[in-house]
Amino acid sequence: MRVRKINSTTVTVTELGFGASVIGNLYRATSDEDAAAAVEAAWNGGIRYFDTAPHYGLGLSERRLGAALRGRARDQYVVSSKVGRLLVPNEHPRGTDADGFAVPDELRRRWDFSRDGVLRSIDATLERTGLDRLDVVYLHDPDAHWPQAADQALPALAGLRDQGVIGAIGAGMNQSAMLARFLRETAADVVMLAGRYTLLDQSALDDVLPAAREHDKSVVAVGVFNSGLLSRDRPTPGLTYDYRDAPADLVDRALAIAEVCERHGTTLPAAAIAFPLTHPCVVNVTLGMRDRQQVERNVELHRRPVPDGLWDDLRARGLIRPDTPSRDSAESAG
Repeated sequence: MRVRKINSTTVTVTELGFGASVIGNLYRATSDEDAAAAVEAAWNGGIRYFDTAPHYGLGLSERRLGAALRGRARDQYVVSSKVGRLLVPNEHPRGTDADGFAVPDELRRRWDFSRDGVLRSIDATLERTGLDRLDVVYLHDPDAHWPQAADQALPALAGLRDQGVIGAIGAGMNQSAMLARFLRETAADVVMLAGRYTLLDQSALDDVLPAAREHDKSVVAVGVFNSGLLSRDRPTPGLTYDYRDAPADLVDRALAIAEVCERHGTTLPAAAIAFPLTHPCVVNVTLGMRDRQQVERNVELHRRPVPDGLWDDLRARGLIRPDTPSRDSAESAG
């Protein structure tokens, strides 16, 4: 699988990444066996970038990912995790986590973007994963915490990066405006952009992507299926867009894009994975994958050739913005 380098760092990531939120029991339980098989299938498919976080299953995702990678040569893969939510004992457990993960709630999350909180979070992640280091560390959803995140957390991460403890640092969010600020105003190398540069939403062209280009920084794209609407060959009512029922106009637009994809000999989900990588600042698309079957499907979708003429056709029909770059610009940057 092709790799791309996070600009201004020595960290390289495969174009497709394994998002480990779902093996933290996102929405429903996944067995240890299925989680391990998913990571193994990702490895066999050439994926060498794995993303996790303490938030995912109150540490379950980190424990499972670390166990699945144990025994593999550490210089052969890249792992990212996140800081900002410390896991602390829950004084009033009710049985099950209330934040969308099917796990017991003996622990709870506590927001903390202080320097001490960052260091404690990284130490805890290393203990849960059993790893000796993290390659990339993101601030996780600092939407309501800009002062502490920018003034304490990012400088703490920058110090670790400059000491060679971490390879690259940044922030991950579902919005683009604050991510652009991190790129312009802080020492961040890379941002994890969720859902804002997809076939249905190119709003990052107004802020994150120009900032990344201007400051020679990089973007990891996640949420490229917009939570479901772009995941099927033929979208239908009842699918979700950004975790809510998809509006009828977006279902119609997704169907129109799917029909253009079919005329070019490809599919909507294959195009959804390929599209962000046409931008020169996007180095990776990471997908949440729960089991072997999902991994094998997504690896196959990534491998399918998507003709350059598709993007021209979508632009000409007004289905994507006219200022989206061509694949040539991404390949020349890579």
